[in-house]
Amino acid sequence: MLHRYPKRVAVIMLALLAIVAIYPLWGPALFGSQADFILEKLTLMVILALFAMSLDLLVGIVGLVSLGHALFFGLGAYTLALASPDFDAASMWWMLPLVMLVSAVSALVVGLLVIRTKGIFFIMTTLAFGQMLFYLISTAPFAGGTDGVFIMFRPDVTVGETALLDMSDPHTFFYFCLGMLVAGFLFLRWLTRSYFGQVLDGIHDNEHRMQALGYATGGYKLVAFVIAGVMAAIAGMLAAMQYGFANPAQLGWHTSGEVLMMLILGGMGTIFGPILGAFAYEILLYVYEHLTVHWPILMGLTIIAAVLVLPRGIAGLIIAPPWARRKAPLDDEEEAAADPALQPTSIKHKEG
Repeated sequence: MLHRYPKRVAVIMLALLAIVAIYPLWGPALFGSQADFILEKLTLMVILALFAMSLDLLVGIVGLVSLGHALFFGLGAYTLALASPDFDAASMWWMLPLVMLVSAVSALVVGLLVIRTKGIFFIMTTLAFGQMLFYLISTAPFAGGTDGVFIMFRPDVTVGETALLDMSDPHTFFYFCLGMLVAGFLFLRWLTRSYFGQVLDGIHDNEHRMQALGYATGGYKLVAFVIAGVMAAIAGMLAAMQYGFANPAQLGWHTSGEVLMMLILGGMGTIFGPILGAFAYEILLYVYEHLTVHWPILMGLTIIAAVLVLPRGIAGLIIAPPWARRKAPLDDEEEAAADPALQPTSIKHKEG
């Protein structure tokens, strides 16, 4: 994949971004007294979209299915909780770099140990690391045990005595999270279109062939693992800011499973698909929870249906809509030739 999609993808995503961004203008008129609650849910969706996008780099782009990705999500939350002063707000100027540094070092250590494994062994080793940290945090007195750690004040963004952003304001925090999501998307879009991203695509398609061509695939996978870990940790920090606490549940395997379902629902390997998947998953979750206490059954059936009916997820419906296929029926090879987004990997080799 070259990750170059039809123009309708950009148009639809920009339209959805505009609708979400101006929610404070139309939300109160539509939802009334529930507008603040919807804004809180919307902020959570934005944070989870960033988390899902980080996993897409591993699963969809490189082909490394991880069941321990929540390790870094929880690590970001606990780094914020444990490093914040008890009775004062931390500064975002040093908190964000600290979260990125801690997660990068952790991802580098874990990555060095798991990156040599493949397939089911990679899945199990990442799951093992995630569960080890889960039990360590759950039983550690300094981390509050199963109760977690509360965060009394959100980090502030100030220059001298002047506050640039009032993070305690829900609207300001919503736009801050939305800005982080857009920045993460643009970064991954640039990364996947770069030479580095093309090598990752080649590894996803056939790692042995890439090794035969002389690429040190382990190094590329390790860098991707670290980048994905850092992005997940930033999402975890934002989640902790949203709810005011860090909890061991944020590190558990079920959190990794949920974000993997968002990926399946939205469409893996597309970058924008995980964003749609995170929003769709949270909306379905909200609806199902209000329908029945047996909502996991409905959610499970939805994911199964998505796998059977939408193998490319919601993103596949936008990239190759059914009506477009009816107008000009194409078999797989013709479709790949017609749609740049579905063309095979093309690695640009250095000259000389």
